Order: sequence, then structure tokens, then C-alpha cells
Amino acid sequence: PLIDVDDLEEFAIRPAPQGVTVKCRITRDKKGMDRGMYPTYYLHLEREHGKKVFLLAGRKRKKSKTSNYLISIDPTDLSRGGESFIGKLRSNLMGTKFTVYDNGVNPVKTTSSLEASILRQELAAIAHETNVLGFKGPRKMSVIIPGMNMDHERVSIRPRNEHETLLARWQNKNTESVIELHNKTPVWNDDTQSYVLNFHGRVTQASVKNFQIIHDNDPDYIVMQFGRVAEDVFTMDYNYPMCALQAFAIALSSFDSKLACE
Repeated sequence: PLIDVDDLEEFAIRPAPQGVTVKCRITRDKKGMDRGMYPTYYLHLEREHGKKVFLLAGRKRKKSKTSNYLISIDPTDLSRGGESFIGKLRSNLMGTKFTVYDNGVNPVKTTSSLEASILRQELAAIAHETNVLGFKGPRKMSVIIPGMNMDHERVSIRPRNEHETLLARWQNKNTESVIELHNKTPVWNDDTQSYVLNFHGRVTQASVKNFQIIHDNDPDYIVMQFGRVAEDVFTMDYNYPMCALQAFAIALSSFDSKLACE
């Protein structure tokens, strides 16, 4: 089935079609003066015969107290005020928890009479946890995304305050209308003396950053997977109910996580 990406903005937040794995790749561009510190990440949809279609670009904002990535549907315009700004990823001060927003308005900047529909949606939250083995062992990651309604549409989560956020709901075990996902625990392989996951050929280089995201009820259904295939090239595949913006932001959080010691 050909995945329709004519309207990038609409496509980016549309859940993957059921039964179809959307296969993408991320390239990291470190060229240029400050790109070493602030690389630009490009997400492309893979088509047959090696063709690629641009989907999203992401880049960390400078002079931001916490990690803050802007995500755009224009590879050349990564500005906050630009027409193409579609979402952002922001971390807490520790760099261990992240929230993904769409391009709606921050509730702090609005008056209460404002329509709820222009308030920003939270599309995902990611918590990276250190493990007992420090950096040697597999990392633990929880991903919280809004649930789906009976019509397979995403439940709209537009927090007005700290208590309504995805992270707060998750921490308070109030997981009604949200889906909690985890990374699949890699299996220890004696031959290679390392932890491994089966990416079925989609990942060719071992890296502590490779991961697969699953729901505990169905560990064989891979909601998303991410892994390295070359120095600055990574594959990123996702399935229903995830969308491109959620998956790309989760991948960006993994690049950024303070726990990623490479």
C-alpha cells in the first residue's frame, strides 16, 4: 500500500495505517560551524528502489535551558515562528524525561477564555531510566502516548496545567485514555558478549541506542523500532497507533538522553 504523504502536516500526526509498517530513515547532519553540537536530523520515508521522501527535520535550539528540539516539515526552515513548525520535543532539567508537543499554544501563554482547541496537544512523553548496570546494560525507556478512541482516532490530550500532563498521569498511575509502552528488553548473547534484539535486517550496527518499543500485553508487536545502520544513518520504523511525529521525537530523545553514553 502506497503511503500518501501529499500533505506533510496532516501525514506527520496521522497514525500509521493498521497492518502497515511505515519504514523510514533518519540522517544526522553534523556539517557546518556548530552542527557538531547542534546537528540537524532529517526523517525520510523509504520507498521501493531506494527512493526517499522527505518527511520531517529536527534540530536542537540553542540557548535553551533544557534540551528543546524544533520539528519542521520544511528541511530549510527550523524556526519557531516559521509556517512549517509542526512540533517540539522538550526535556526536563535532568535530561531524562521528555515531552512531545504539537504546534498549538502553550497554556501558560493563554487567557482562560481561550478556546481549548488551540491549546497544544501532548503527543508523547518519554522517560529514560538508568539501569543498575550503569551504561553497560540495556537502557530502560517508557513511552506514554494518548490512547485511541473507538473510531481509531487519537484521544486529544491538551493539558492546562502540570497535573494534566502525560508525565503526571503516568507518574500518578492515572493511565486512563493513555497507552504505556516500553522498550523491549534485549537478550544477552554469549557469542557476541552483548545484549541483542532481532531487527530482522533493518539494523546492521550494534549501538546502545538501538531499541524496539512494545506494549507489555503483546511483546511481539513492535510499535516502533530504531537502530543504527551507518555512522550517521539510522532506520526508524513505526506501526499503528504511532505517527511519524511521535516516532521521530522519540528517536530524537534517544539521541539526546543524558543516559546515552557513547
